[in-house]
Amino acid sequence: MTTTATGATATAIIDSSKIALSYAEALLNGVTPDKFAVTPDGVDTNHPAWIIGHLALYPDYMILPTIGRADLALDVDEWNTKYGHGSECVSDPDGKIYPSMDELVTRFSERHKLAQEQVLACDDALLGAALPDDHRFKGRMSTVGAVVNFMFNDHVMMHLGQLSAWRRIMGMGPCM
Repeated sequence: MTTTATGATATAIIDSSKIALSYAEALLNGVTPDKFAVTPDGVDTNHPAWIIGHLALYPDYMILPTIGRADLALDVDEWNTKYGHGSECVSDPDGKIYPSMDELVTRFSERHKLAQEQVLACDDALLGAALPDDHRFKGRMSTVGAVVNFMFNDHVMMHLGQLSAWRRIMGMGPCM
């Protein structure tokens, strides 16, 4: 499904995605492993371990399969249970529920970068193609590119907003 030609649509999506990944890096600056999976007392919010794990899931669960590169996706069954849509974020101050901060941040970064590379190999015809009838977003989005753009940008930034709020609740203040 992909070609070696880089299209303007892919470039626009990935340029924005690189900014989102830089923002994630800035938000994680100063977060320590002992607080990474802690939900603040009395506040029903997602903590960084769940947020980063959730975002690490979607290159394999949604982006790569949508562009026809499911062959590069990691198995997501266990991750989908823990981090997928509708999963519950549980405070884990003892580090027994979620993988380590290093493992989650590494997976988030590596899977997004791999998916970025694959999207950059897509031409505008693929990204402009209609979604298959069985696609999860059929009826809500019209094209492959719309889904890829949403997953790389809107979805990521929505959850990074949660991370920004978590930082402030935890007394860390803004990252910028």
